[in-house]
Amino acid sequence: MSADPSARRGIPDATVARLPEYLRALTGLAERGITSVSSEELAAAAGVRSAKLRKDLSYLGSYGVRGVGYEVDHLAYQISRELGLTQDWPVAIVGMGNLGHALAAYSGFATRGFRVVALLDQDPAIVGQEIAGLAVQPMSELTALVSEQGLAIGVIATPAASAQDVCDALVAAGVRSILNFAPCVLVVPDGVDVRKVDLSTELQILAFHEQRKALASPAALRKAVAP
Repeated sequence: MSADPSARRGIPDATVARLPEYLRALTGLAERGITSVSSEELAAAAGVRSAKLRKDLSYLGSYGVRGVGYEVDHLAYQISRELGLTQDWPVAIVGMGNLGHALAAYSGFATRGFRVVALLDQDPAIVGQEIAGLAVQPMSELTALVSEQGLAIGVIATPAASAQDVCDALVAAGVRSILNFAPCVLVVPDGVDVRKVDLSTELQILAFHEQRKALASPAALRKAVAP
Protein backbone atom coordinates (compact mmCIF):
# COMPACT_ATOMS: atom_id res chain seq x y z
CA MET A 1 0.00 0.00 0.00
CA SER A 2 1.13 3.59 -0.48
CA ALA A 3 0.91 6.63 1.72
CA ASP A 4 -0.28 10.00 0.47
CA PRO A 5 2.59 11.43 -1.65
CA SER A 6 2.05 14.84 -0.05
CA ALA A 7 3.05 13.30 3.29
CA ARG A 8 6.40 11.99 2.08
CA ARG A 9 9.52 13.05 3.90
CA GLY A 10 12.57 14.31 2.10
CA ILE A 11 14.54 11.41 0.63
CA PRO A 12 18.22 11.18 1.71
CA ASP A 13 20.85 11.23 -1.03
CA ALA A 14 22.07 7.77 0.01
CA THR A 15 18.58 6.38 -0.53
CA VAL A 16 18.27 8.08 -3.91
CA ALA A 17 21.58 6.47 -4.94
CA ARG A 18 20.13 3.02 -4.18
CA LEU A 19 16.79 3.49 -5.95
CA PRO A 20 18.22 2.70 -9.43
CA GLU A 21 19.50 -0.63 -8.09
CA TYR A 22 16.05 -1.48 -6.75
CA LEU A 23 14.54 -0.52 -10.09
CA ARG A 24 17.08 -2.68 -11.95
CA ALA A 25 16.25 -5.65 -9.72
CA LEU A 26 12.51 -5.13 -10.15
CA THR A 27 12.87 -4.88 -13.92
CA GLY A 28 14.71 -8.21 -13.92
CA LEU A 29 11.97 -9.81 -11.82
CA ALA A 30 9.24 -8.49 -14.12
CA GLU A 31 11.05 -9.86 -17.17
CA ARG A 32 10.98 -13.29 -15.51
CA GLY A 33 7.23 -13.04 -14.94
CA ILE A 34 7.47 -12.55 -11.17
CA THR A 35 4.60 -10.37 -9.91
CA SER A 36 5.38 -10.06 -6.20
CA VAL A 37 8.57 -10.13 -4.16
CA SER A 38 9.47 -10.12 -0.47
CA SER A 39 11.76 -7.50 0.98
CA GLU A 40 14.39 -10.20 1.61
CA GLU A 41 14.32 -11.37 -2.01
CA LEU A 42 14.42 -7.85 -3.41
CA ALA A 43 17.22 -6.85 -1.05
CA ALA A 44 19.28 -9.86 -2.11
CA ALA A 45 18.74 -9.03 -5.79
CA ALA A 46 19.83 -5.42 -5.15
CA GLY A 47 22.78 -6.33 -2.93
CA VAL A 48 21.61 -4.59 0.26
CA ARG A 49 20.24 -5.62 3.66
CA SER A 50 16.49 -6.09 3.87
CA ALA A 51 16.18 -3.63 6.76
CA LYS A 52 17.89 -0.93 4.69
CA LEU A 53 15.64 -1.67 1.72
CA ARG A 54 12.48 -1.41 3.83
CA LYS A 55 13.65 1.90 5.28
CA ASP A 56 14.53 3.25 1.81
CA LEU A 57 11.14 2.29 0.38
CA SER A 58 9.34 3.83 3.35
CA TYR A 59 10.50 7.23 2.09
CA LEU A 60 8.40 6.55 -1.00
CA GLY A 61 5.43 5.68 1.17
CA SER A 62 5.64 2.04 0.10
CA TYR A 63 5.50 -0.51 2.90
CA GLY A 64 4.48 -3.74 1.17
CA VAL A 65 1.88 -6.17 2.45
CA ARG A 66 2.64 -8.60 5.27
CA GLY A 67 2.87 -12.13 3.93
CA VAL A 68 2.78 -10.94 0.32
CA GLY A 69 5.60 -8.44 -0.07
CA TYR A 70 5.76 -5.83 -2.80
CA GLU A 71 3.88 -5.84 -6.08
CA VAL A 72 6.70 -5.74 -8.62
CA ASP A 73 5.08 -3.58 -11.32
CA HIS A 74 3.61 -1.09 -8.86
CA LEU A 75 6.84 -0.66 -6.91
CA ALA A 76 8.80 -0.25 -10.15
CA TYR A 77 6.37 2.50 -11.17
CA GLN A 78 6.71 4.22 -7.79
CA ILE A 79 10.49 4.25 -8.03
CA SER A 80 10.41 5.35 -11.68
CA ARG A 81 8.09 8.21 -10.76
CA GLU A 82 10.31 9.25 -7.84
CA LEU A 83 13.38 9.21 -10.10
CA GLY A 84 11.57 11.21 -12.77
CA LEU A 85 11.67 8.37 -15.28
CA THR A 86 8.00 8.43 -16.24
CA GLN A 87 9.00 10.89 -18.96
CA ASP A 88 11.89 10.94 -21.42
CA TRP A 89 14.76 13.28 -20.56
CA PRO A 90 16.57 14.83 -23.54
CA VAL A 91 20.31 14.19 -23.38
CA ALA A 92 23.26 15.58 -25.36
CA ILE A 93 26.63 13.83 -25.49
CA VAL A 94 29.63 16.11 -25.94
CA GLY A 95 32.88 14.66 -27.27
CA MET A 96 32.81 12.12 -30.08
CA GLY A 97 35.98 10.20 -29.34
CA ASN A 98 35.93 6.47 -28.61
CA LEU A 99 33.94 6.88 -25.41
CA GLY A 100 31.49 9.29 -27.01
CA HIS A 101 30.93 6.83 -29.86
CA ALA A 102 30.25 4.03 -27.37
CA LEU A 103 27.81 6.14 -25.35
CA ALA A 104 25.99 7.25 -28.50
CA ALA A 105 25.47 3.63 -29.49
CA TYR A 106 24.28 2.55 -26.03
CA SER A 107 20.71 1.30 -26.40
CA GLY A 108 20.06 1.40 -22.65
CA PHE A 109 19.33 5.14 -22.66
CA ALA A 110 16.05 4.72 -24.54
CA THR A 111 14.79 1.96 -22.25
CA ARG A 112 15.60 3.82 -19.03
CA GLY A 113 13.91 7.16 -19.52
CA PHE A 114 16.52 9.06 -21.54
CA ARG A 115 16.51 10.21 -25.16
CA VAL A 116 19.75 11.24 -26.85
CA VAL A 117 18.76 14.26 -28.93
CA ALA A 118 22.20 15.51 -29.93
CA LEU A 119 25.85 14.61 -30.34
CA LEU A 120 28.29 17.52 -30.22
CA ASP A 121 31.96 18.14 -30.84
CA GLN A 122 34.16 21.17 -31.35
CA ASP A 123 36.37 19.53 -34.00
CA PRO A 124 35.28 20.69 -37.49
CA ALA A 125 36.55 17.38 -38.91
CA ILE A 126 34.00 15.48 -36.79
CA VAL A 127 31.04 17.86 -37.08
CA GLY A 128 28.61 16.58 -39.68
CA GLN A 129 29.56 12.92 -39.30
CA GLU A 130 26.68 10.54 -38.58
CA ILE A 131 27.01 8.43 -35.45
CA ALA A 132 24.27 6.08 -34.24
CA GLY A 133 21.79 7.77 -36.56
CA LEU A 134 22.53 11.34 -35.45
CA ALA A 135 24.63 13.96 -37.19
CA VAL A 136 27.33 15.47 -34.97
CA GLN A 137 26.59 19.16 -34.34
CA PRO A 138 28.92 22.02 -33.37
CA MET A 139 28.98 23.36 -29.82
CA SER A 140 27.39 26.57 -31.07
CA GLU A 141 24.06 24.68 -31.27
CA LEU A 142 23.82 24.21 -27.50
CA THR A 143 21.53 27.15 -26.75
CA ALA A 144 19.15 26.16 -29.54
CA LEU A 145 19.06 22.59 -28.25
CA VAL A 146 18.01 23.78 -24.80
CA SER A 147 15.22 26.01 -26.13
CA GLU A 148 13.99 23.81 -28.98
CA GLN A 149 14.64 20.26 -27.73
CA GLY A 150 14.34 20.91 -24.01
CA LEU A 151 17.86 19.58 -23.47
CA ALA A 152 18.03 18.64 -19.80
CA ILE A 153 21.21 16.61 -19.29
CA GLY A 154 24.68 17.04 -20.75
CA VAL A 155 27.11 14.12 -20.87
CA ILE A 156 30.78 15.11 -21.05
CA ALA A 157 32.95 12.51 -22.80
CA THR A 158 35.90 14.77 -23.64
CA PRO A 159 39.52 14.68 -22.42
CA ALA A 160 40.08 16.29 -19.03
CA ALA A 161 41.80 19.33 -20.55
CA SER A 162 38.63 20.51 -22.28
CA ALA A 163 36.00 19.24 -19.84
CA GLN A 164 35.70 22.46 -17.82
CA ASP A 165 35.20 24.56 -20.97
CA VAL A 166 32.51 22.15 -22.15
CA CYS A 167 30.89 22.27 -18.72
CA ASP A 168 30.89 26.08 -18.77
CA ALA A 169 29.28 26.05 -22.22
CA LEU A 170 26.56 23.64 -21.05
CA VAL A 171 25.81 25.75 -18.00
CA ALA A 172 25.76 28.96 -20.04
CA ALA A 173 23.26 27.36 -22.43
CA GLY A 174 20.94 26.51 -19.53
CA VAL A 175 21.81 22.86 -18.79
CA ARG A 176 21.55 22.17 -15.07
CA SER A 177 22.43 18.46 -14.89
CA ILE A 178 25.78 17.08 -16.08
CA LEU A 179 27.25 13.59 -16.19
CA ASN A 180 31.03 13.82 -16.37
CA PHE A 181 33.19 10.99 -17.72
CA ALA A 182 36.33 13.15 -17.88
CA PRO A 183 38.91 12.38 -15.16
CA CYS A 184 38.71 15.76 -13.47
CA VAL A 185 36.67 17.74 -10.98
CA LEU A 186 34.33 20.31 -12.52
CA VAL A 187 33.54 23.67 -10.95
CA VAL A 188 29.88 24.62 -11.34
CA PRO A 189 27.61 27.29 -9.86
CA ASP A 190 24.91 26.57 -7.31
CA GLY A 191 21.89 24.91 -8.83
CA VAL A 192 23.89 22.72 -11.23
CA ASP A 193 24.18 19.02 -10.40
CA VAL A 194 27.24 17.03 -11.53
CA ARG A 195 27.71 13.29 -11.33
CA LYS A 196 31.19 11.92 -12.03
CA VAL A 197 31.97 8.56 -13.62
CA ASP A 198 35.70 7.92 -13.28
CA LEU A 199 36.59 4.55 -14.81
CA SER A 200 40.27 4.79 -13.91
CA THR A 201 39.46 5.39 -10.24
CA GLU A 202 37.17 2.37 -10.15
CA LEU A 203 39.90 0.22 -11.75
CA GLN A 204 42.42 1.47 -9.20
CA ILE A 205 40.09 0.47 -6.37
CA LEU A 206 39.72 -3.00 -7.92
CA ALA A 207 43.51 -3.22 -8.21
CA PHE A 208 43.80 -2.44 -4.50
CA HIS A 209 41.44 -5.29 -3.62
CA GLU A 210 43.19 -7.65 -6.03
CA GLN A 211 46.51 -6.85 -4.39
CA ARG A 212 45.10 -7.52 -0.92
CA LYS A 213 43.64 -10.85 -2.05
CA ALA A 214 46.94 -11.83 -3.67
CA LEU A 215 48.92 -10.95 -0.54
CA ALA A 216 46.48 -12.94 1.60
CA SER A 217 46.81 -16.07 -0.53
CA PRO A 218 48.58 -19.10 1.01
CA ALA A 219 51.36 -18.94 -1.61
CA ALA A 220 52.02 -15.28 -0.87
CA LEU A 221 52.06 -15.93 2.88
CA ARG A 222 54.53 -18.81 2.47
CA LYS A 223 56.78 -16.64 0.35
CA ALA A 224 56.61 -13.82 2.92
CA VAL A 225 57.78 -16.06 5.78
CA ALA A 226 60.28 -18.13 3.78
CA PRO A 227 63.91 -17.84 5.06
